[in-house]
Amino acid sequence: MVNAEKGRVFVPGDMVDYADGGIVSKELIHTSGGSMTLFSFDAGQRLSEHSAPFDAVVSVVEGEPEIMIDGKPHYPKHGEMLVMPANHPHAVNARTRFKMVLTMIKEQTL
Repeated sequence: MVNAEKGRVFVPGDMVDYADGGIVSKELIHTSGGSMTLFSFDAGQRLSEHSAPFDAVVSVVEGEPEIMIDGKPHYPKHGEMLVMPANHPHAVNARTRFKMVLTMIKEQTL
């Protein structure tokens, strides 16, 4: 556990502020099995297209992102989630200021 205290209720959106013209990230949890990171994006900011070797779940905390997966736009809203599948190109664009929690779970091999 990095920045979220175990056994305590917290409001993710209160744990990171916006930065004018920027993107802010704060890792909440990091283990060998995966991570959970809170992001804030100023309007117009973006993460360029990339892929990851494991699934990633976006949980929208506030605002309006556009999330591209395989070239197709998705517009999740506050309280909604979207799974970005492993090894598929995706990008994140801030239509407005927005915050999201990104949860990545690494596949465990036995």
